[in-house]
Amino acid sequence: MSKVYLYAEIQVSIPFSKIDWQAINAAMKREKGLKSKTWLSGINTHSIGGFYEFDSLENAQAYATGYLASAARQLGGSLSVRLFDGDVAAEASRGINSPFYETEPALA
Repeated sequence: MSKVYLYAEIQVSIPFSKIDWQAINAAMKREKGLKSKTWLSGINTHSIGGFYEFDSLENAQAYATGYLASAARQLGGSLSVRLFDGDVAAEASRGINSPFYETEPALA
């Protein structure tokens, strides 16, 4: 797997404006293998979560069972995590110019 994606949501009701996302971003940048994150906030539910890209399945799993599990406990919420093999949908994703996939180089 060259692309590993993780979707996570913590079932709490905290408006995004009340989340100290700058401090959390700084802590997340120290996590092994994390390449990118897009914050998500539930419409009308104020659940918090995100879409992450990792360099390996092992690092994604460690993040989910370590950092994210700890954050959910601290917030008093329930954690939902899904892992995805990004290679499976690579061709289709390139077909819609997904920013998560480089376009294939033009043939010379």
